[in-house]
Amino acid sequence: MATKKSAETSRIEIRVSVTDSAREIVLESDTTRDEIIAAMNVAMNENSPLILTDHRGRQVIIPASKIGFVEITPPTERKVGFATL
Repeated sequence: MATKKSAETSRIEIRVSVTDSAREIVLESDTTRDEIIAAMNVAMNENSPLILTDHRGRQVIIPASKIGFVEITPPTERKVGFATL
């Protein structure tokens, strides 16, 4: 059980806004924040597609010209229980 918890906490959430689309692309990934930023910089500088892989191995390919914004949420530990705020 501890292995699953540590694996889940290392995942980050990535939200990508695509122009001309009302919906955002949201995925959880095991890649690091720095790797995502590096891939984003390459895509924008070379006008090549941004390719992101989620924690299940599925890939999302987004044309660089259609990227509105990319939001990277750091991993957070999920709280369980009935504690007061």
